[in-house]
Amino acid sequence: MPETHLAWISLGSNIDPEQNLPGAVTRIKGLGEIVRCSSVWQSKPVGFAHQPDFCNAAVQLRTTLAPDDLKQELLRIEHDLKRVRDPANPNGPRTIDLDIVLYDSAVLDKAGLKIPDPEIPSRPFLIVPLAELDPTYQHPVLLTPLKKLAEACPGTAELIQRQDIRLIEN
Repeated sequence: MPETHLAWISLGSNIDPEQNLPGAVTRIKGLGEIVRCSSVWQSKPVGFAHQPDFCNAAVQLRTTLAPDDLKQELLRIEHDLKRVRDPANPNGPRTIDLDIVLYDSAVLDKAGLKIPDPEIPSRPFLIVPLAELDPTYQHPVLLTPLKKLAEACPGTAELIQRQDIRLIEN
């Protein structure tokens, strides 16, 4: 039986997030077993303010895929969901953004793939969904529980929980 890994994937959208976030999770299910899904959190855009607010979430995925292979599959899902990358505006609007932010307790720094994501402690829209999935999980570099990182992150009070967006139907 192949070895399984726990991957933590962040999701973001500000173009039809009500359809694109659940659509991405449906496709991610094909890459393994969804262990947990966070709530969806709305936040102001970062880096380029003249666009709609973002909706962000996170999922834990049990998978047999190695990080590089999982990254390629996530890029394929982004492509299927019509993600457009504008090199002139990397913080611009998007249908979906999928990133591996944690993978077991791995620490990787390769071209195009940094695990854990270096922005985890500083981005409320990233740390809050992750802490919701497993508050006691120790960040593999900072050796701090996700809940404590979320409590220390500025801007978490500005997040709005979007209970109207469900990632998986019960």
